[in-house]
Amino acid sequence: MNKGKIIISVTNDLMTDQRVNRVCLSLQKMDYEILLVGRSLKHSLPIKRNYRTKRFNLWFNKGFLFYANFNICLLFYLLFSKADICWSNDLDTLPANFLASKIKRKKLVYDSHEYFTEVPELVNRPRIQSFWKFIEQMIFPKLKNIITVSDKIAEDYSKLYDKKITVIRNLPLSITDFYPVKNIKILGLDVIIYQGVVNVGRGLEPLVEAMQYVNNAILYIIGDGDVFDAIVQKIRKYKLEDKVIMLGKIPLEQLHHYTFQANLGVSLEENMGLNYKYALPNKLFDYINANVPVLTSELPEMKFIVENYNVGETLSDISPKAIAEKINILLADKSRLSAYSNNCKLAKKELCWEVEEKKLYSFVNEIK
Repeated sequence: MNKGKIIISVTNDLMTDQRVNRVCLSLQKMDYEILLVGRSLKHSLPIKRNYRTKRFNLWFNKGFLFYANFNICLLFYLLFSKADICWSNDLDTLPANFLASKIKRKKLVYDSHEYFTEVPELVNRPRIQSFWKFIEQMIFPKLKNIITVSDKIAEDYSKLYDKKITVIRNLPLSITDFYPVKNIKILGLDVIIYQGVVNVGRGLEPLVEAMQYVNNAILYIIGDGDVFDAIVQKIRKYKLEDKVIMLGKIPLEQLHHYTFQANLGVSLEENMGLNYKYALPNKLFDYINANVPVLTSELPEMKFIVENYNVGETLSDISPKAIAEKINILLADKSRLSAYSNNCKLAKKELCWEVEEKKLYSFVNEIK
C-alpha cells in the first residue's frame, strides 16, 4: 500500500551521498514513493537507483549564485510536483522546501547532516556565515520535524531553538562479503585509506605530508572536493606520487570493495568550528563496518566511538610528523591491528543502518 510520495532534495549530484541513499531505501521499504532531487555537474557519472531521481542543470555551480539558482529551480519544481512530504537535506535546500511546504500545506522534514553554519568554509567568512545564520534563525523555529547526525549537534540546536531533535547517525548498511573491483594491495606495502569529501579541514594536507615519513605503506584518497587539485599539487611538491594515490570519486556500489582492502582507515578532521568538532563522519563507520582499524582526531564524538568500542586510536596532534609516528607504530604492531579489527567485527553489529533505521521508522510515523 503506497503511503504517499516524498520528494527528497540535496545540492550534490547524488552520486556519492550514502546517507541520503540509505534514507531513500528505508523510506521505500515503508511503502513511500521516493523522488530524489539534486544537480548535475560537468563530470557527474550516470546514476542508477531503485527509486526515481532528478538532477537540475544549473547556470551557476559555485557561490551565492549557485545556491540561489538551485533553490529557485527547486521551489518551482516542488510547487508543480505532487508530494505529501518535502524532505530537506541541509540548510542549503531548506528555503525552497520551507516555502513550498507552506504554500502547498505539505509536511516538511529537515535532515541536518552537519552543523551547517559552523563548517570551515563559513567560519572564516563572517558575512556569508551571517547570511546563513539569518536563514536558519528565520526558518528553524518554525520547523516541526528535525533530524541530525550526532548528539552534540542535536544538543546545540535544542538549546538554540528549544526544539526536539531526533538523532539518526550516518551508519552504513551491514556488509558481510565483498569482491575487489580493483585490487589496491601492493605486495609488501600496507594500505592506508581516506574516503570522503576532499575539502579543507579534513586533515588531508598534513596527512599527505606525513607520508614522507611513513614506512612501507601507501595512502589511497577516495573522493573529490574543493582542495582536490591542491592535494595533487602537494603530492607533486613532496614527490609522493608512488606513496599517495588519488582515486577520485567511486560509485557507492563499489566503495566498500576498496575499503575492505585497507589496513588502516583515517579520519583526521581538524577542530575548525563546531561542525567538525561534533562530527561523526560516514567514513568512520564505513571503516568499522569493513573491519578496518581506525585513526581519528581526538574530537569528542569520534573519540567516544573509538574508545567505547576499542576499534583504533585517536590523535590530538594533527601535524605531519605526529601523524606519521602514530601510523608507523600502528602498522608495525600487527597484533594490535588484529585486535582492533576483531573489535570492529563486534562493534559493527550495533553500528549499522539496520539498527539505526528503526529510529527513522519511528520518526517518520510521528511526522506532523
